[in-house]
Amino acid sequence: MTSDLRIGIIGVGAMGADHAERVARRTSGARLVAVSDPDAARATALATALDGVQVIGDPLQLIAEVDAVIIASPGFAHAEQLMACLEHGKPVLCEKPLTMDAESALRVVEAEHKTGRSLIQVGFMRRFDPEYAALKQLLDSGDLGRTLLLHNVHRNKTVAETFRSEMIVRDSLVHEVDVARWLFDDEIARITVHAPKPTSLVGEGVLDPQLAIFEMAGGAIADVEVFVNFQVGYEVRCEAVAEKGSATIGLGVDVLTRQAGHWGGAVPDDFRVRFGPAYDIEVQRWVNAAASGGIDGPTAWDGYAAAAVCTAGVQSLTEGRPVEVELARRSEVLG
Repeated sequence: MTSDLRIGIIGVGAMGADHAERVARRTSGARLVAVSDPDAARATALATALDGVQVIGDPLQLIAEVDAVIIASPGFAHAEQLMACLEHGKPVLCEKPLTMDAESALRVVEAEHKTGRSLIQVGFMRRFDPEYAALKQLLDSGDLGRTLLLHNVHRNKTVAETFRSEMIVRDSLVHEVDVARWLFDDEIARITVHAPKPTSLVGEGVLDPQLAIFEMAGGAIADVEVFVNFQVGYEVRCEAVAEKGSATIGLGVDVLTRQAGHWGGAVPDDFRVRFGPAYDIEVQRWVNAAASGGIDGPTAWDGYAAAAVCTAGVQSLTEGRPVEVELARRSEVLG
């Protein structure tokens, strides 16, 4: 394409509004032309603040009128919107989760495959974070030998009262699901989600924090602590333990200070501070690839595999036992 990619964004809550600012002000080769959100006032306020952006009430109409789409709507709406993108042949960057369960995610994968094109990129932005990218490069180099274990911490300062136990799995833990699959270059065969006595700061029935154990098909193991009402701030760490050493990211050592008898650094309030550069890189690379008719990041299959693990994870959390991950054979689905 010789002109800017005309982008529409579906869903302009915190994530969608952040993407709108990014596309409008920091992404080359792209132009934000439309937004859609059930909250018309919110969509109008955002469009008014950005030049040349119109509000389209029907998200399916938006898909038909733009060159490419960013989906930042709630997960339950993704399946229909993704299918519409495929029907219109529109490149789409879909925030996680791909869909709400493994079955619908697999249908999306199959529908994309029938188009003969790679149109869907899933918003697992940690793959674009410079620290995660450096860790991946180090592990792939073999300098540390075979990677044996992965330790992950994923903490949010607070979340909305509507954020229930299963959402901690589908909307938070899902990031570490993709990280484990990516860093190990392997599938998760079994997941166990444990829940200790919850923090007193959540509503009745909410299990927070949670501790998940991933058993990889190749024999490695990853653990994840997810705590979405941590109160302190947004904290994401990852340590890979290998045969000849270990590597840790997310320590924030570049802002470490010593002053007045104390040492430490800032803990950001939310994901937009910690992963801002990763989102910028992700969207720019997606735009570049979409303009050339492809994608440059996690695929629909990656979104499906993560959904399959999270479906098993919710079952494990509910039943209090390990659950095998049921994953379709990739060769049978994609040929």
